[in-house]
Amino acid sequence: MAEVEVNAAAVAAVVETSNFRVVDFCLHSLKFRGTFTFSSPFSMKIYTSEQTRKLDAFTIEHQEITSWELMERASMTFVNWFLANADVTPDTCVHVLCGTGNNGGDGMAIARILHSLNFDVSVYLLRVSDKESEDFKRNYDLLKKIPLEVTEVEMFEDLEDIWPEDFVIDAVLGAGLNRPLSQKWCTILDYASFEAPNISIDMPSGLYTNKATVSPGFKADTTYSFQSPKLAFFMPENQDEVGDWVIGDIGLAEEEIEFDSAFETNNHFLDTDTVRFLLRDRKAHDHKGTFGHALVIAGSYGKVGAAVLAAKATLRAGAGLVTVHAPKCAYQIMQISFPEAMVQVDKHEYLFSECVDIEKYTAIGIGPGLGTNELTIKAFSDLLERVNEPLVIDADALNIIAENKDLLDLLPEESILTPHPKEFERLFGETENSFERLEIMRTIAQSYKIYIILKGGNTVIMTPEGVAYINDTGNPGMATGGSGDVLTGILTGLMASGYSPLETCAIGVYLHGLAGDIAAEELEQESLLAGDIIGCLGKAFRELRGA
Repeated sequence: MAEVEVNAAAVAAVVETSNFRVVDFCLHSLKFRGTFTFSSPFSMKIYTSEQTRKLDAFTIEHQEITSWELMERASMTFVNWFLANADVTPDTCVHVLCGTGNNGGDGMAIARILHSLNFDVSVYLLRVSDKESEDFKRNYDLLKKIPLEVTEVEMFEDLEDIWPEDFVIDAVLGAGLNRPLSQKWCTILDYASFEAPNISIDMPSGLYTNKATVSPGFKADTTYSFQSPKLAFFMPENQDEVGDWVIGDIGLAEEEIEFDSAFETNNHFLDTDTVRFLLRDRKAHDHKGTFGHALVIAGSYGKVGAAVLAAKATLRAGAGLVTVHAPKCAYQIMQISFPEAMVQVDKHEYLFSECVDIEKYTAIGIGPGLGTNELTIKAFSDLLERVNEPLVIDADALNIIAENKDLLDLLPEESILTPHPKEFERLFGETENSFERLEIMRTIAQSYKIYIILKGGNTVIMTPEGVAYINDTGNPGMATGGSGDVLTGILTGLMASGYSPLETCAIGVYLHGLAGDIAAEELEQESLLAGDIIGCLGKAFRELRGA
């Protein structure tokens, strides 16, 4: 970490503007949780590239600044973060790769500011495009006046002065890419990203923001983006390019455009503040009846553990009572392993075979360890015929629907389906990439008026209105048997205790991941078990409340 204090007045003189101001910034990544202020519980928007450009223009007009001044603001915000977080000192050679557009202008401004702070800076120009933006030209001219030499790059050998102990900043293309990169530039960018630790500005060069990338280029260790995350950050196929990501607030005029239809988006980011807004506190005279009675239909011969995990998570998530409907073979196991639960015994020894009395329950979760026997299919179908309230549907219940697509028409509106990628594929077909899968999710959720929770590295909630909320919490240690059963229980418990389906999805997904993060921190990811997630739910509630 650099031991350098930024002198705003000195830097202002360097950048030659009396209007420049250093803005406070906030951060977000998979490693750092920052603080954002929102005007509504789900207002952290994920903008398209076109919307971001419009927001820049709106800010310039309404804050009465120039585009160049906004670029200086963004560059200084990055430098503040860089000095506080990057593992560099003024003796570290920092190589800044620049294109000829506004992202390159950001890079040249960053190089100029770092140079003014006595960093050893090298600047490289990659003319990926023939076009030059006006703000790029201005910053290029300022570099010449310092003077700071700029090396034009035509082949990866032009970057041979980059060494492993150096640092690389990628500011070649940013979020404005609209066509595939040529093999030449892919090769050069790929080479540059592996030579030394690095950061990409706004977007890794070569990566599309809102669609699948054809020819990836730069592979960032960290991506530092401005104002809001990009949709591409959350797609599994982009993880090698994006790395960890960080958001810097550059003071764009988001509050002023809250109700402007030009900035409406169907993709939102779910983080601590948005979920904390939804969480309720209990009152002194509340009792177990206040928090509902949940029914968990789960388990079959050899899979009773799934029922135990789901039931435990249901109570840990706040339900007042939980009843488990399970086959006879599960009775003693349930009573011994989880005495807090009531057990309703199926007439069948080994599987779910009959639709139970459902009137007294405030929420029903079904699927973990259920099996797909013909009797179970018939019992599940009977349940769907009778139930009127939203269900939480997971695991084998999803597999049954996948083999009997007509059951989709029987789903109660606002039911919550929780597939992992393979279950989603069985339900709704294969997709070429995650962007396509997201749009299929949107279409299905709207068509059947249901919620779909697609589990993964960044779990996605899709609402019946076609709005996606992408989750922040969770880690690869949760990729273990039973983790999904725990999520089913959490969702069922929250719904039983009175949360709406949307609130249930948002709180449930976030808490599930947060409890997994706490468990992984205590035990390491390799050692994490599904039961550990349940064991850390209380700590997750406490952390979410900010206690």
